[in-house]
Amino acid sequence: MKRTVHAVLLWGLVSFGAGAPAWAHHSFAAAYDTTKPVTVQGVIVQVRLENPHSWFFLDVKDASGKVDRWAFEAGTPSGMIRNGFKPNVIKAGAEVTIKGFHAKDPSQKMGMLQQLVTADGQVFGMFGPQQGPGAR
Repeated sequence: MKRTVHAVLLWGLVSFGAGAPAWAHHSFAAAYDTTKPVTVQGVIVQVRLENPHSWFFLDVKDASGKVDRWAFEAGTPSGMIRNGFKPNVIKAGAEVTIKGFHAKDPSQKMGMLQQLVTADGQVFGMFGPQQGPGAR
């Protein structure tokens, strides 16, 4: 009887532990509004290629000259690399334009990255290599 109770408890703990990573991960649709595209131009402050998703932080000046810090969530580091982005390609101080989708909470300066364009025209995105001007 004691063995059965221990086995059931052990099985419960293992099942709980296996499900924890799924709770920690979210879908982009849960946090971002794909009906609200956003385009910002600014200066990269930090690039974080870390699991589960990469992040791009940039300072963006509004029309009055006020600087706001924006954060854009992107794909997994391995996915970004497969799509042409390499670590250390974009360093702090680089001017970029980011197209994406705004956070569902409109008060947040945050979005989901769809495309990043460097000042010299290199295009990086979450959906595969993108080439040339006007690349989607």
